[in-house]
Amino acid sequence: MASSSSDDSTRGRVLGAAKAEFARYGIAGARIDRIAKAARTSKERVYAYFRSKDELYQFVVAQELEAIAEATRMNPADLPGYAGRVHDYFVANPDNMRLMRWGQLELADSEPDDASAETANRKIGQLRRAQRDGLLDPSWNPLDILMFVNQLAMAWAGQPGVAAAEAAAGGQFLADRRAAIVAAVERLFPASTSP
Repeated sequence: MASSSSDDSTRGRVLGAAKAEFARYGIAGARIDRIAKAARTSKERVYAYFRSKDELYQFVVAQELEAIAEATRMNPADLPGYAGRVHDYFVANPDNMRLMRWGQLELADSEPDDASAETANRKIGQLRRAQRDGLLDPSWNPLDILMFVNQLAMAWAGQPGVAAAEAAAGGQFLADRRAAIVAAVERLFPASTSP
């Protein structure tokens, strides 16, 4: 039993170290030896949990997608609120934004991973149901809705110079950007007043 707890602890440290490594260096630049060192374990132990660096990255991304979904909770009847939550999440977690962007850059020619495809399909299904229920304009393709809302929501997160602008504005800069994002999404996809 103690071995299992130790294994869980080591695996957790590996995942934490891998997330930081991938966010900083990307997939190609990440090194298993640095991940092992940061996790206070051996490369062999890392490979006992994950057969390859790519498999480790995919697992870390799947965990991150779950965390994002949990923190942002898309409600098709209130896409402006959802956009605000996505903005808040990535402003508070810039490393997570970098983690996701590395995959978009380095895996652009690959098929979408299962976790990303599953997340997108689930949200598209929610949007389709909202359109059928009269909560969203049915003339939009649900994929376009999802893409537009997410891109607007993440527009300011992770931008160079945002921290300096935020400090100079006394904390008001990102609040103003968030308000602009929510207003833009509200114009495109107004929150529903239907029950």
